[in-house]
Amino acid sequence: MADDSKTLLIIGAGGFIGGFIAAEGLRRGYTVWAGVRASTSRRFLTDPRLKFVVFDYDDPDQVEQAIREAAPAAHGWDDIIWNLGATKSVTFAGFNLVNFMYPRTFVETLRRLDMVPRRFLYISSLSALGPGDEKTYAPLTSATVPNPNTRYGLSKIKTETYLETLADFPWIIFRPTGVYGPHEQDYLMMIKSIDSHFDFGVGYRRQMLTFIYVDDLVNAMFDALASPDTLRRKYIISEDRAYSQAEFRKMVARELGCKLVIPVRLPLWTAWIASVVSEKWGSAKGKPMTLNRDKFKIMRQRNWNCDISDARRDFGFTPRVDLAEGIRRTVAAYRESKGGER
Repeated sequence: MADDSKTLLIIGAGGFIGGFIAAEGLRRGYTVWAGVRASTSRRFLTDPRLKFVVFDYDDPDQVEQAIREAAPAAHGWDDIIWNLGATKSVTFAGFNLVNFMYPRTFVETLRRLDMVPRRFLYISSLSALGPGDEKTYAPLTSATVPNPNTRYGLSKIKTETYLETLADFPWIIFRPTGVYGPHEQDYLMMIKSIDSHFDFGVGYRRQMLTFIYVDDLVNAMFDALASPDTLRRKYIISEDRAYSQAEFRKMVARELGCKLVIPVRLPLWTAWIASVVSEKWGSAKGKPMTLNRDKFKIMRQRNWNCDISDARRDFGFTPRVDLAEGIRRTVAAYRESKGGER
C-alpha cells in the first residue's frame, strides 16, 4: 500500500482508463487529484475523496495557474500519470496537438515551476513501435526499433523521444496493447457486432492479437511507480499470449449465448476504400471517424505478439485476468448497460 502522505495527479482522468486509475490510487492510499477539462464527464469519478483540477490544455497560462493553485505542496505532486491522448483525429495536426504538444507544454511547466514529480508515467501505445515482424511473428520487445506507420503512433513516439531528451526528468513509459474492459468503446463495437451474429475482419492471412484487461494495466501502473528499477525505462504491457480472431469471437459468443456467429472476412482493398471514404467524409464534416486510414493500418497489422519480460523483471508484472475472464466481465457490464437483457 502507498503511504498516506503520497499524492497523485492523473492527467486525462475522465476517460475509460482514467476512472480505474483514480479508484486504484485511492485504494492504494494516495491522495488523488483528477485532471480534467471543463467539459469532461465525471461519470466514473464519483468518489468524494477525489480532488479535481480543471485544465484548458490549449491555454498554457491557464495550465500553469491551475497547477500553482492545485499543487498540494511547493514541490508539486509525488507521482503524475499522463493518461490523456487522442486516438482519432481528422488531421495529423490534431494528433500532434494532443499527443505531443500538450504533454510537452505540461512537462515544461512543471520544470519551470520546480514541481518535477518523483515519477512521471507516460501512457504511450504499442502503435509507437509500428508493425511487428509478419514473417516469423516474433514478438515486439523493448529492443524493437520504433517505426510507426500511423499518425497516431508517430505522435506518441514524438513524446517518448522528447522525454528521453530530458536528462533530469523521472519518466517511465508504458506501451500498452489493446486495452479493454467495462466502459471501453472500440471493443464494445466488436461485442455488439457478435451479439448481432456477425464478426467482421479484414484480410485473409493469420492475425495474432494481444489484449490487456484494464485492471491489469492499472495495477501495473502503480507497481511500476513503486519500483526502484523502472526509472527512465519503457515497458510493453500486454497479456503474455496472443489470440486469433476466431478465439476472440468464440469467447464473446459463448458469454453472449450466441450459438450462431457468421465470420465475415473482407479483402484488404475493400477496407482501404471504406477507410478513405469514411475519413474524407469526416474531414468534410470536421469530425474524426472511427474508420480511417490509421485504423485501417492497425486492422491490417497481422502480428501483435508482445514480450513483457522487462516488466516482469523490473516490477513483477503478471497479468491476472486472461482474455476469457476479461470478456466475461466485459460482457456482463454490457448486459447490465442493456438492462440485463440476454
